[in-house]
Amino acid sequence: MTHAEQDHSAADPPYAIVAIAASAGGITALTRVLGDLPVGFPVPVLVVQHLDRRHQTIIAEVLGRRVKLPVRLAREGDLAAPGTIYIAPPDRHLLVSAEGTLTLSSSELVHFVRPSADLLFESVAGSYGPKAIACVLTGSGSDGAMGVSAIKSRGGTVIAEDPDLAEFRGMPEAAVASGAVDFVLPLDEIGTVIRGLVEAGTS
Repeated sequence: MTHAEQDHSAADPPYAIVAIAASAGGITALTRVLGDLPVGFPVPVLVVQHLDRRHQTIIAEVLGRRVKLPVRLAREGDLAAPGTIYIAPPDRHLLVSAEGTLTLSSSELVHFVRPSADLLFESVAGSYGPKAIACVLTGSGSDGAMGVSAIKSRGGTVIAEDPDLAEFRGMPEAAVASGAVDFVLPLDEIGTVIRGLVEAGTS
């Protein structure tokens, strides 16, 4: 049974997971978006940030100093916990099951990148359906555009940073061009909108 199929009480959030993708300019953008999510945020957050696979990343440490929620590199078999941010490690695709179990894959590059936003979003769409939020931030290239279409086709909600305001417009522009985006927003509004969507009906 997927999260979308489970019975839920009025106290349960209308969404069960948030997935965010970024590339060039992403650390600053992620800091601003994730920094708006409060302690006690009721769902897990999965993040793909394109990283140089030749170097050990310190992204979790950097973000962890700047946001309120705990941040960690995703590990094989982790159970995605509410109020925790999981970052795809360098050179590994990040996937999630309907039960919230994280899987790391070293399968082939997608659009020349690994981790791939498309694979994460497609995995989230298949596991969480209409209870998923996907967000595409600054970045070069088009990673994420196919994935947001999968999110939308399963009834989920898609947010993109306004390409005209993004540091690098490629990824958000490709997402918007897919026709699957529900909200095109300035960076400073995205975290607030995610929080509002997730927390709707939980009070």
